[in-house]
Amino acid sequence: MSVMFILIGASLIVAIGFLIAFLWAVKNGQYDDKYTPSVRMLIDDSTADSSKSQDNS
Repeated sequence: MSVMFILIGASLIVAIGFLIAFLWAVKNGQYDDKYTPSVRMLIDDSTADSSKSQDNS
């Protein structure tokens, strides 16, 4: 029975740690960009392709 109390305490510590990390990430703006991921595949990469072709010539 005492092992259950230790495991519950350890899981609460881990859960609180993840909550603090999530709140820190939200506060620092890690989830602010909502537009770019939805159109990333539509962005033309021709500038990157042209610079690669110039390096090979």
